[in-house]
Amino acid sequence: MTDGPCASPVSVRAPDAVPPAGRHPEVRAASAAPVDVATPGLVLVAGAYSVDLVFRELAGPVAYGTEVWAEGFSMVPGGAFTLAMGLRRLDHDVVWAADFGNDAFSRHVLATARDEHLDERAFRHHDRPVRNITVALSHPGDRAMVTYEDPVPPRPLAELIAAYRPAALMLPYLQYGPEVSEALDIAARTGTQVLMDCQDRPGSVDMPEVQKALGKVDVFAPNAAEALRITGTHTVDDALEVLAGLVPTVVIKQDREGAVAVGNGERVAQPSPPVEVVDTTGAGDCFNVGFLHRRLAGGTLAACLAAGVACGTASVTAAGSSAAPDTAGLRRWLARVTA
Repeated sequence: MTDGPCASPVSVRAPDAVPPAGRHPEVRAASAAPVDVATPGLVLVAGAYSVDLVFRELAGPVAYGTEVWAEGFSMVPGGAFTLAMGLRRLDHDVVWAADFGNDAFSRHVLATARDEHLDERAFRHHDRPVRNITVALSHPGDRAMVTYEDPVPPRPLAELIAAYRPAALMLPYLQYGPEVSEALDIAARTGTQVLMDCQDRPGSVDMPEVQKALGKVDVFAPNAAEALRITGTHTVDDALEVLAGLVPTVVIKQDREGAVAVGNGERVAQPSPPVEVVDTTGAGDCFNVGFLHRRLAGGTLAACLAAGVACGTASVTAAGSSAAPDTAGLRRWLARVTA
């Protein structure tokens, strides 16, 4: 499931089950022992793919007991695929740690990843279905989603960081707990910058483990609804104040209003240019791509925010993340954002 304007997701999961040992071949990783130096320019994306089934231009609201017709439909890869694809289009060296099965959805995303020339070193392949599906009911200003995921035992984050020593790590949703804290400690010792999104994952800043995890990331980038929920506040300004006390750089994505960020005592806001919105699915992930892209180039907070808004705005002009810009496209969108 991808980040974007205030969604109303309902998640459905299959019963937890671990496949029998030896039946599902996996890529072996290096030891999780900490290392000293990050690999220059390498970005590690750690997260599952999603196939987004996007229904657009709905004839009316969806409710139980009714059938609603849509004028538009798209099936597009999403989830962490958007982060990896978006960074690759901007000429970054990207390793994406993801799992694929023998189902049609896995094959669809894997084929698209190869079309985008994504590095396959961290792909794991399983001889069973690994389905990650989101049905998105999309309106120009909002959307609702229903998500299903086949359970797959996650690859330890500490192991991935130690194996690839990335210059930057992108985490597509809020993560916390002892294993996450250990992994983030390894990232700090390696010199890896960490950008974490929130999405509709449980947790609040009242929880010590959440506070601990947020204190170890470099950038935390929820959308407005997520920021209010995780902080228990009622305004974006209040949420920014709370989160800025925990994280060096906080970015709150505000849909059509653009985004606002606080870092090192500096507050910056960047409005979005007016565009015709086709679909908001994946816009938040595309924003994260633009923000990190500029940050890795040494950009100021204002420049990072502008690049994030540019990529997020480009994304909403087509279904899913299919309109994520390349470097030339980003320059054109930046011209519109900063005009």
